Amino acid sequence: MSLIVQKFGGTSVGTVERIQAVARKVAGFRDQGHDVVVVVSAMSGETNRLIDLAKAMQANPTPRELDVLVSTGEQVTISLLCMALHELGYGAKSYTGSQVRILTDEAHTKARIREIDDHRIRSDLAEGNVVVVAGFQGVDEEGNITTLGRGGSDTTGVALAAALKADECQIYTDVDGVYTTDPRVVDKARRLDRITFEEMLEMASLGSKVLQIRAVEFAGKYNVPLRVLHAFEDGPGTLISLEEESDMENPAISGIAFTRDEAKITVLGVPDTPGLAYQLLGPVSEANIEVDVIVQNVAEDKTTDFTFTVSRGDMAKAEAIVKDLVQQTGAREVKTDNTIAKVSLVGVGMRSHAGIASKMFKALAAESINIQLITTSEIKVSVVIDEKYLELAVRALHAAFDLDKEPAT
Repeated sequence: MSLIVQKFGGTSVGTVERIQAVARKVAGFRDQGHDVVVVVSAMSGETNRLIDLAKAMQANPTPRELDVLVSTGEQVTISLLCMALHELGYGAKSYTGSQVRILTDEAHTKARIREIDDHRIRSDLAEGNVVVVAGFQGVDEEGNITTLGRGGSDTTGVALAAALKADECQIYTDVDGVYTTDPRVVDKARRLDRITFEEMLEMASLGSKVLQIRAVEFAGKYNVPLRVLHAFEDGPGTLISLEEESDMENPAISGIAFTRDEAKITVLGVPDTPGLAYQLLGPVSEANIEVDVIVQNVAEDKTTDFTFTVSRGDMAKAEAIVKDLVQQTGAREVKTDNTIAKVSLVGVGMRSHAGIASKMFKALAAESINIQLITTSEIKVSVVIDEKYLELAVRALHAAFDLDKEPAT
């Protein structure tokens, strides 16, 4: 008998009727002979409602008490889903993160899972029950309720699948799989039958919102096969696994990711001396600001222009830090730009296909789109461009790399 872990997000359990539909879907898998563990999020909008309540009491809610509050959203969903399964005649038991003992560190609102006690789950499965677990939450060594951060239910699902050595972890969402790019931008975007952990991790980190990054990292580390499926439409979805396709004719590019949440900071006229990068970026990093693309250009007068990108929400904070450093470094001035976007090609096939970057640059040049910054890795090429050209760039690249066509077999 195979074991499947299924995770349903907030929109999938957003109403009583949708919870009942989820119960029928879970029952169908039980009828096929599968053992099933279900992880659920809070009902759509519930977490935001609880956070608003907290902010009505405190402008900056105490993290420990905030975790206690927001974790109640999932507790509602697990009990309702079990009731729906009972009504259909199936045995089911609900568990909060602390009841299962999903042990985490002490970092409230952004805790990380350390270990899972699977004893109670295995015992319930042996008795023929569906086990329903609250996503997004755990407990620390002191017994304090913790939460895993936004999207943490994905991580809960994957972590349980790893601990239970499940045959597959199915992530049910409001889309029917992972696409070559956002179908709202490119109407010919194509659902991928499969993608590697590496590719999905790059897609998630570069702007794709289908899966939480930490969940993909966890799945790759423990080799948990992931499948992204639509909650209420039948279909094969997209399988995310360790294996790469062996067919050498498969395309070099699997998908195009993009993000509008980008800002650029340039420090002009900095003396080109050893340790410059650390002088500028060390304090930024210490302020917990994540830096993405970094470019340094050295001029003939032995000064350098130093450019880096951060998320748009961090721009003002990073700019203030860098301006404080200008006098120390002897830099001329600081410039910022929050009207940029990043577009990325992703594909493990890049390892065996030459000319990907040049083809990308040619396609953008044909649309008169100027590239401001470039960064690459073994399986991705990213460019920073003016945000107003973002959708045009994505459509041009999707066509240039024939991503609307099924791969050769």
